[in-house]
Amino acid sequence: MKKHRIYTMAFAGVYPHYITKAEKKGRTKAEVDEIICWLTGYDHQSLQKQIDQKTDFENFFEQAPQLNPNVSKITGVICGYRVEEIEDELMQKIRYMDKLIDELAKGKAMEKILRK
Repeated sequence: MKKHRIYTMAFAGVYPHYITKAEKKGRTKAEVDEIICWLTGYDHQSLQKQIDQKTDFENFFEQAPQLNPNVSKITGVICGYRVEEIEDELMQKIRYMDKLIDELAKGKAMEKILRK
């Protein structure tokens, strides 16, 4: 089965778009980083290392220290799909991140985004 194109894309290539999307709505790079670290278990130093190495999405999530145990609380529609119903595990993780960044850009409070 052919891999989806996004799996082989460098996370570093998409990351600036996450920041731009957030900053256009008055949010910060630090908030984007906090969300990504919360989701994946990376700390800021290891996240930067993944960016510097231009790691693709597949390896970015494969090497993630630990997916947050509260990811099951991330629900809703992103790109026309309900994130909780996406069967492909890697695609679901990518869409979780997209959903969280969308919530940030829509002005949601960090406590709600991080499912506290």
